[in-house]
Amino acid sequence: MKKVGIIGYGWLGSRISRNFAESFEMHATTTSPQKLKNIRSEGIQADLAVFNEDEKQFPDPWNIAPELDVIIITVPFSERRTSKEILQKKLSSLISFIGKFEKQLFFMSTTSVYPDEPGIFKEEMLPSENIFTENKIKEAFPQINILRLGGLMGDSRLLKNFNISDLSGVVNHVHYEDVSAVILKMIEKDVRGKVYNVVAPLHPLKQEVIAAQNNQHSDDMQYNNKERIISSEKLITELDFTFIHPDPKNFHLD
Repeated sequence: MKKVGIIGYGWLGSRISRNFAESFEMHATTTSPQKLKNIRSEGIQADLAVFNEDEKQFPDPWNIAPELDVIIITVPFSERRTSKEILQKKLSSLISFIGKFEKQLFFMSTTSVYPDEPGIFKEEMLPSENIFTENKIKEAFPQINILRLGGLMGDSRLLKNFNISDLSGVVNHVHYEDVSAVILKMIEKDVRGKVYNVVAPLHPLKQEVIAAQNNQHSDDMQYNNKERIISSEKLITELDFTFIHPDPKNFHLD
């Protein structure tokens, strides 16, 4: 049985782990001592690891890393809210924690790296070399797969539960089960060194999604010609991937 490690057992990491638990031996890290006991109670081997800007508090190298077949990094790195200096220190901490690792690696990035302007955005329009965090992690691990995730949804995480100021735009969302399915398919195919947008292929209006989640009709809602759409065409084509949840209007039904 392959061994998979998840660095960052948060909202997404915990769901990936649960989806993988029957097929892999799971290992994980958390920043919270309180969570450690709960994670271990699920049969997952877990360790504490905090990645911050204080170089004096770098975690020791992850002892299990050399034995792992796959590492999935879900630790968030926000370039919009964090200075490059702090990001660099946090990345250095993470890279040191992993150590020399030449097997499959996955890094959860975000579609927020694309400009907040109208257009259809594909991976080749913004190479990783032009994104600070992606570039630094790729320099350390050339084989890493970078997944630019859309807005993460599923379970009780639904658009209607958020405070949305502008309902006229389209959504670029993805169900967490599809994130897990993409990673699983890439593991099976031993894919390395790829950058993919992981976003549901349908892009309804925010107001359509909320109406569906409230069991309301969404008639007479019109798209404009200035939408920002993140394309998952490359992922679908290259991996022959079929989304489990292609339509964000139906995320609440699953």
